[in-house]
Amino acid sequence: MSSLHRRGFLGRVGRSGIGLAAGLTILSDPRSVRATPANDKVILAIVGCGGRGNMVATGFAGRPDCQITHFCDVDRKAYDTRAKGIAACQGGKMPVYTPDFRKMLEDKSVDAAILALPPHWHALATIWCCQAGKDVYCEKPQSHNCWEGRKAIEAARKYERIVQIGTQNRSAAYNHAAREYIASGKLGEIHLVRVINQKGEENFPMEPDADPPEGFNWDMWNGPAPEHRYNPTLRAKWRYLWRYCGGDLTYDGIHQVDLARWLCGLKHPKTVFSNGSRYDRDGAAETPDTQLAVLEFDDLMMSIDVTLNTPYMIKADMGVRDGDIYPYWPQNTERIEIYGTEGLMFVGRMGSGWQVFVRQKNREPVIRDQMHGRFPDKEHQQNFIDCVRSRRTPNADIAEGHLSMLLVHYAMISYRLGGEKLTIDPATDQIVGNPRAMEYFTREYRKPWVVVEDV
Repeated sequence: MSSLHRRGFLGRVGRSGIGLAAGLTILSDPRSVRATPANDKVILAIVGCGGRGNMVATGFAGRPDCQITHFCDVDRKAYDTRAKGIAACQGGKMPVYTPDFRKMLEDKSVDAAILALPPHWHALATIWCCQAGKDVYCEKPQSHNCWEGRKAIEAARKYERIVQIGTQNRSAAYNHAAREYIASGKLGEIHLVRVINQKGEENFPMEPDADPPEGFNWDMWNGPAPEHRYNPTLRAKWRYLWRYCGGDLTYDGIHQVDLARWLCGLKHPKTVFSNGSRYDRDGAAETPDTQLAVLEFDDLMMSIDVTLNTPYMIKADMGVRDGDIYPYWPQNTERIEIYGTEGLMFVGRMGSGWQVFVRQKNREPVIRDQMHGRFPDKEHQQNFIDCVRSRRTPNADIAEGHLSMLLVHYAMISYRLGGEKLTIDPATDQIVGNPRAMEYFTREYRKPWVVVEDV
């Protein structure tokens, strides 16, 4: 058995000129003449500061080369409870409360916005930020539907903006090593990839409609989604409601889907088939709790397995991610299995490392190669700031995020059609010869929260 070490890998690729030691920056042609001077702080706004938003905001605020000057959230309570924590990370400098982030867009001093809103807002907020000359760090998933994802790319390119999607795995050294390992042919030919997202998530009741809490702008939170009176269940459980998201595969499983696609160098699928059900039917959840998808690429099949009724599956904690421990793969919640002719590679997200297994000897597992990881938030944020300054393409560029989201969107469209097999046109992203499927390609937007054709 051989084991690749992070320090040795970083040193090797650093000497080869890839630049991983500086935040895993993948270099390309500059996209804009505008760049923040190296001796100036990058001025940021956080838009949506819930759990994940607060984590990302404090990460950027703790950097000596950044400052968060605007705290944009429709909930005044979020500012009251979290702004002081952000200020503590940046020398006591309090961000200004901006309940409507469109006001922040008018401030020319803001270089970039961190978007951590619910998914139905991501594409529209990205477009508006690009139009206002702001770079964007957008949490996944990048879009609510196929069409708006493409529109967000058009805006990023038209206004020459850096847009990094929050799929941090692309900035992890161990994943770059895995990608190099696969590209070198050590795993042999690959014809099957399995993406796994398995959890324990129960259904939930729908609470009655009510008046929104004081200081909470429900109309803006609801944004592009259909008109609806405030409801605490909609606000809390949006992940499992079609109006806001596409279920756990869209919101969480996209991490594994994106990583698998990137590791194997995949783009558009040729065909997509998906079926499943909501077996835990006693509640308000709309998206499936059990789903299988099969995606056909040239010479490779990818399957995606989603279950929410498996509470015995184990998500890797920070002790595993940062402790040089490998998950117990059969019960790992969020893994990728890459089947090559020369070995089977298990890959875990967010620092869980990877291992390559070959044929057993004397009924004992044989691990041929492996590499531990680390949680890559800091590296991903470093890469974004590097690209804001240099105007180079980030590790998780918006176009890459869009390609990965398409796989999930296609799977959800097939599921909603009862398992129809979809044929994909890679030139347009569209579904060929299926008008019913194309009805899910976009959505009807509620004014004034509209993604327009000409961005």
